Amino acid sequence: MMIRWLLSVLVFGAAQVSAAPLTYNLKAQLIASNTYVLQGKLEDFSRENGGNIVNTGFIVTEEGVVVIDTGPSLRYGRALREVIKQTTDQPIKLVLNTHHHPDHFLGNQAFSDVDIYALKQTSEQIAQHGDAFAENMYRLVGDWMRSTEVEVPRKVITESEITLGSHRLALMPFSGHSGADLVIKDHKTGVVFAADMVFYQRALTTPHTPGLAIWLEQITELGELDYTLMVPGHGPLIEDGRAIAQMQSYLRWLDQSLTKAAQAGLSMTEVMKTPIKAEFAEIALSRREFARTVAHLYPKYEEANF
Repeated sequence: MMIRWLLSVLVFGAAQVSAAPLTYNLKAQLIASNTYVLQGKLEDFSRENGGNIVNTGFIVTEEGVVVIDTGPSLRYGRALREVIKQTTDQPIKLVLNTHHHPDHFLGNQAFSDVDIYALKQTSEQIAQHGDAFAENMYRLVGDWMRSTEVEVPRKVITESEITLGSHRLALMPFSGHSGADLVIKDHKTGVVFAADMVFYQRALTTPHTPGLAIWLEQITELGELDYTLMVPGHGPLIEDGRAIAQMQSYLRWLDQSLTKAAQAGLSMTEVMKTPIKAEFAEIALSRREFARTVAHLYPKYEEANF
């Protein structure tokens, strides 16, 4: 009798969990005049967070709203659109996809009636890899992805600036993180949306970087920008150069660690056991992302050593 009662409790509890609403509970944070950010968690993709690990944002101009990245799923995109609706009566004018990683563009479906812009190479990367990314996201976060399909940006960024109302937005192409990375600076507010060119307090990801040296060079270039606030792709917002300094130090350490390991003839498994430098030990996911970086990049360092 007791066993039957326990089983009924477990079944009921499982049913309650499966029936729980999948809700992102997005909150828009006002960070400057008419400028909002929705900050993601310092985590990896999971069925608990629904892939909400990314910083997205929007700018309300006198001529309409500019959306910067659309999140990891159709559900997120719809939730983002609802937040915008609750914030302003201005229509959504356009969407900017900063690069082709899934947490930044898989919400595009929710904005299918709006012009979605990206760098030419980003659109090509989404067209080529988008379906595989979506399939992997379904595996990682499950039902949060329900009905999500790839929406390739239909508009190519050809100008270095766009102006909407009183907001003049510089559109700056980089490549260090994914091969095609858009950074946006609003000259009116001084806010820079650095996307995944910058990670802060969260270990960076490297599957599509053209090289750590390239990334490091471009991070130095980003650090020379005049800005009031920087929005990284992942991690807290920052008003000074700490995020840039952390990126520079981390990229140098990664490059030096992989170079020395290759020169010593270490195997990939041995390299993955490298102690994390003390200054990076408290960065979220530092151990996990270091292991992934070794898997992504170490073969190139071995080849270079030969």
